[in-house]
Amino acid sequence: MTLAALQAVAAAELLFVSGLVGLGPGDGLPVEFPTLALLSPDEPGFWDHVTASPEFADGAADPLDRWSSRVIGAMALGLGGMAVFPFGGPPWHPFQRWALRSGRAWTSPVGFVVHDRMGLMASYRGAIALPVRISVPTPAAAPPCKGCAAPCLAACPPGALTGEGYVLPACHAFLDRPEGETCLNAGCLVRRACPLSQTYGRLARQSAWHMRQFHK
Repeated sequence: MTLAALQAVAAAELLFVSGLVGLGPGDGLPVEFPTLALLSPDEPGFWDHVTASPEFADGAADPLDRWSSRVIGAMALGLGGMAVFPFGGPPWHPFQRWALRSGRAWTSPVGFVVHDRMGLMASYRGAIALPVRISVPTPAAAPPCKGCAAPCLAACPPGALTGEGYVLPACHAFLDRPEGETCLNAGCLVRRACPLSQTYGRLARQSAWHMRQFHK
């Protein structure tokens, strides 16, 4: 199994390998799996692909998680690996910690994970623990936030998400007001302010779907 072959399998479902992590005893996964491949939406194109799936047509709850379970589960089976997901707990798998260890993601000025391609739109639909060791690429010389003007720090209208932390009640209160429609309909302004987020190609309607799941 090579990284190129793994990327090709992921690309067939509009996913991409957003990080590789060497696994150890502290990761809580079977020792026969030395490598973890993190999988994320390959934009643009992912949202149209996934919303055309049976999970989004049957009217049942959690269509995106069910799609992820089916698709990534089948990929893992075909590769002789084990599918792992950020949902379905407890116990919860440490996806944020894995992302940071991959060398492709860092803690942003507002505390959220920022990825070298996805920016503050970083999303992990699942991962595959692999039975082979794949060399982890050399990480970037510096995180993308180094030298950035950090527009994320001042992007939240109610000041709910800043460098001082995240005040969840203030965020929900803003989304309940008419002026909160800008976040509900196109995604969190803080995430959108990141320069990398703006080049990632994520559709506004995808962000709106996630925001409405968050603000139920």
